[in-house]
Amino acid sequence: MPGHVHKIGTFSEWKGLFDEWRKEIGVDHDDIRAFHFETLYGKIETDEIQFGHYKGRKKWENLRQMPTQNMRDALLNMIVYQGDTEFASVEQQRWLFESAPSDWDRNALTRVMIEEMRHGWQMCALLMEHFGDTGKVEAQKMLERRAFENKRLLGSFNVNVDNWLDFFAYTDFVDRDGKFQLQMLKYSGFAPLGRSMSYMLKEEAFHMGTGNTGLARIAAAGVVPTWLLQKYLNKWISSACDLFGTDHSSSAHWAYVWGIKGRYDEPQNPAPADLDDLNDYNRTLYWNECADLVRKISNAQKPGSTPLYTPHIRFNRNIGKWAHQLFHPVTGESVEEKEYNETLYKEWLPTPEDHKLLLDIIGSEKKWIAPREGARDPLATIGEVRKNAI
Repeated sequence: MPGHVHKIGTFSEWKGLFDEWRKEIGVDHDDIRAFHFETLYGKIETDEIQFGHYKGRKKWENLRQMPTQNMRDALLNMIVYQGDTEFASVEQQRWLFESAPSDWDRNALTRVMIEEMRHGWQMCALLMEHFGDTGKVEAQKMLERRAFENKRLLGSFNVNVDNWLDFFAYTDFVDRDGKFQLQMLKYSGFAPLGRSMSYMLKEEAFHMGTGNTGLARIAAAGVVPTWLLQKYLNKWISSACDLFGTDHSSSAHWAYVWGIKGRYDEPQNPAPADLDDLNDYNRTLYWNECADLVRKISNAQKPGSTPLYTPHIRFNRNIGKWAHQLFHPVTGESVEEKEYNETLYKEWLPTPEDHKLLLDIIGSEKKWIAPREGARDPLATIGEVRKNAI
C-alpha cells in the first residue's frame, strides 16, 4: 500500500484502505476482523471555550466558524499527529501474539490493538469530514507510513516492541502520554475533537492498566532482575517525556491562545497559563504521575529487592533544553562525557546483550511473570468501556 496512487474520495474508500492495512501488517486476526469499527462522539462538559483568547465564546462546530486559517492548520496538524501515533503503535506491537504469556495477555493485546485502531479511525473520520481534500490526503497517508520503516512522525513510534516487558512499559508510560494528550484535546474549542476524546480516554485507561499491572506482575515474580527491569523503565519513561514536545514551544503557545489545546489540569487550575512553558508544565505533571506508579511497582517486588526509581526528567532527552546533554538518571546531575559514554548503555539503558538476556528469560522461565488473577476476559468486556462515556 505505501506509494498508493489512487486518491480516496469517500470514507468507504478509506475503510477499504484500512482493511488492506490490517492485512498487510499482519494483525487481521479473527477477533480484530470481527470487531465493528465505528466513529464515536461523547459529551463535552461545556459548549463554551474554556481558555485562551476566545474564552467564553461558543465552541466551533466546523472549520468555517474558526476565525483564521492558521488556527485551522494547527488543528489539522494536531489531529494528524494524534492519529499517526495510534496506527503506529499497532505496527510496533504486531508480532507479540505468538509470545503472549497467557490467554488473558493475548486477549488484552488484541483489545489494545483494536482500540488503538479505532482511535486512528476516529482521527481520520475527523480529517475527512471537516478538512476537505487536504483531510482526505492526510487520512490516506496515515495508512501509508510504517513504523517499521521509520516513517511515523514521532521517534518513539518507530521503535520495535518485540517482547512483553517492552509492551508493558510502553502501554504504561507511552500510552500514559497519550492519556495526557487526549485530555488536553478534550478541552479543545473545536467541539467535534473534544467529543471524540470521551470514548478514547475511556479506552486508553485499559491500555495503561494493562501495562501497569503487567510491570507489577513482572516485579512480583522476581525472575527478571531488578537492574534489567529498571533499564526498560528508563528507556520508555525518558522517551515518553520527549513526546510532550519542545520547551518554549510557539506551537503550544498559540494552540492555547487559540483555544485549541488546553493544559492537562485546565478546569481545576485557576492560575493563568505560562504560555512559554506549556509543554514542560504538562511534562512535569506526567513525570510526577509516573513517579507514583513506579513506587507502587517497586513495592510489588520481593522483600529486600533493590528499589526501582523513575529516571530524572533530564535523563536521555532528545528534544528541548535537556536534549543531547549528559545527566545521571537518578540525581539529574551533569555527567562528564567520557563517563557517560562508558556507562549509559551498560548501566542505564538496555544493550543488545540485555535484550538477548531478556528474551532468554522470557523463553525459558515459565514463571517470569506472575499470573493475572481474577481478571475478566478483556475481549468479553471490550464494549463495556463505552458505557456512560462523557
